[in-house]
Amino acid sequence: MISLLRILLAATVSLFGFNFFKDVSKAKVENSFEDVPAGKSFLTGFVTDFFDTLGIGSFAPTVAMMNVLKMNVPDRLIPGTLNVCHTIPVVLEAFILTAVIKVEPVTLISLIAAAVIGSYVGAGVISKMDERKIQIVMGFALAITAVLMLLSQLKLMPGGGDAIGLSGMKLAIGVVGNFILGALMTAGVGLYSPCMAMVYFLGMSSKVAFPIMMGSCALLMPVASIKFIKEGAYAKKTSLFITIGGVIGVVIAAFLVKEMPMDILKWVVIVVIAYTSVTMLKKAFNKEEIK
Repeated sequence: MISLLRILLAATVSLFGFNFFKDVSKAKVENSFEDVPAGKSFLTGFVTDFFDTLGIGSFAPTVAMMNVLKMNVPDRLIPGTLNVCHTIPVVLEAFILTAVIKVEPVTLISLIAAAVIGSYVGAGVISKMDERKIQIVMGFALAITAVLMLLSQLKLMPGGGDAIGLSGMKLAIGVVGNFILGALMTAGVGLYSPCMAMVYFLGMSSKVAFPIMMGSCALLMPVASIKFIKEGAYAKKTSLFITIGGVIGVVIAAFLVKEMPMDILKWVVIVVIAYTSVTMLKKAFNKEEIK
């Protein structure tokens, strides 16, 4: 079943790659790239996917770096851009980690399939939402992510165990949960932190979360991203150079990094994500006041 998963990963990322590079090439010829320095996008991809490979997640840090580097990607395009630009790096992560960490195959495949179906449903809705609604969804989602990471850092998350699989009611809860997380991911809500929390609550080893969350993202992101590409709901140049930087970041993190001061880094990330959440919500509600 793991071999089948990897075949599906290869097939879906190939289909995504064809659509993505075709669309980017067309934009280049038509001179319709957004005015964003390639270096900023490359750096964003390298940093966020480097730490994504180590389990921090890439969506919230990418939004934060876009703000810090003043990349001026319209908020309306952020969900699509996040999904498109991190698709290839996350698939690469999944290929590496599904071979390294052992997970019971039925659990792995069931949770990944649920996330993929959820993303397909979610992408069709999110790609048509107006900017203010996206700002509100992302603002609250970032806040939830910061809270989950904070609880994890303070060792306040109950549960945990050494199981490598689920069955019965726990498996059903996991499937429903990952379906919801897959749908939310198309709104720019990172799947890593909530998926890790869910897996931990259900009594599984925290290490098992890595192939589940990365495998889920790796299969759902190509599906959702193709929809965003067809809707034109993403920043093309930004996505291209984040992808290039991200692939390099994944390779270095996976094969060269042995030890990092992750606790300190996670505190920094929590603060940045919380700040970005407040900024996003402030923009959304300021627009309402103006109206």
